[in-house]
Amino acid sequence: MNKEPMTLEGYDLLVEEFKFLLEVEKPKTAEEKLVAAAQGDRSENADYHAAKEKLRFMDKRLFYLNAMIAKSQIIDPSIFKHTKVSFGSTVKINNIDTDEEETYTLCGVLESEPDIGLISVHSPIAKGMLGKGIDDEFKVNLPHGVKEYEILGIEYKNIFSLKKKIRTKMDFSFH
Repeated sequence: MNKEPMTLEGYDLLVEEFKFLLEVEKPKTAEEKLVAAAQGDRSENADYHAAKEKLRFMDKRLFYLNAMIAKSQIIDPSIFKHTKVSFGSTVKINNIDTDEEETYTLCGVLESEPDIGLISVHSPIAKGMLGKGIDDEFKVNLPHGVKEYEILGIEYKNIFSLKKKIRTKMDFSFH
């Protein structure tokens, strides 16, 4: 089984969502389904079908979360020196072709927010820079061709301090 790296905060959020769905949302929705079923004819009962559909989506999400929890590998990136690019590194790179600077932070797939530079360690650009140091160059094969980069800086910043979208119980619910 492939391990899925994540921070302790990411793992805690995953477990929190799993428990919330299992202990709060699923019983509530199951009760809604029972109440709707008691109203009689199920074939044309919109509430019954909605609750049944909601339970199906919830079960799929619970299955996914359980699998992610089972293969999670909790990593504390604050203990690394970050002299080489590793999980949790915030890396400033230069696109050699365009001379544009870009900054990325390597994190777990469930913690990623690519639009703000939080990228999964499984992404092509992250794989290209892992283990590299300042002034190292690397190439990335992307769908629209090969791009070359140079590493300008490596530092540690807490992943959750950079995130814009931290899921809450409101986000865990199925509406």
